[in-house]
Amino acid sequence: MVRALMLCLMLTCLSACKPQPKEAFEATDITGADFASGLHLTDHHGKPASLQDFKGKVVVLFFGYTHCPDVCPTTMSDMAQTMKLLGKDADQVQVLFVTLDPARDTPDVLANYVPYFDPRFIGLYGTEAEIAGTAHHFKISATKQPPDARGNYSIDHSAGTYVYDKQGKIRLYFNYGASPAMMAHDLRLLM
Repeated sequence: MVRALMLCLMLTCLSACKPQPKEAFEATDITGADFASGLHLTDHHGKPASLQDFKGKVVVLFFGYTHCPDVCPTTMSDMAQTMKLLGKDADQVQVLFVTLDPARDTPDVLANYVPYFDPRFIGLYGTEAEIAGTAHHFKISATKQPPDARGNYSIDHSAGTYVYDKQGKIRLYFNYGASPAMMAHDLRLLM
């Protein structure tokens, strides 16, 4: 009986020594993807910007446009809420908004729109050709719709968000509608 109790105690102790499994991401893990690796645009302050500039931070990258009626402001609002949930850890995150509408999203427009959600957020733009090339490299679908009688138009586009770790490697893809709590959870795992 004593021997059986000792054996149970020893097995319990040994099972406690096993490494615990790592906490899993809730987003789609795209670690090692062979696309979305480079970005060379201009930030809303007029300075050149690349993903390399943000090494040491977790980077959250979203493509959209400022005249977007729903998806873009919702995503940006969700990211702002995510930053609030992260508290002081939010300073380890850089949110980048890449315009898909360089004709209307001038640096001034981006400078008013993007930091409205959080002063740390940065808007990126480029020429039509630079934006088209960047979108293609990131596998972003974007189709400009025919303008209405007043010249207004919308852009149908991919609505997910890419996330890079602090070493600049692509790691996650947040689907549109990911909750701020879920995003904060996954961003913390990358910190």
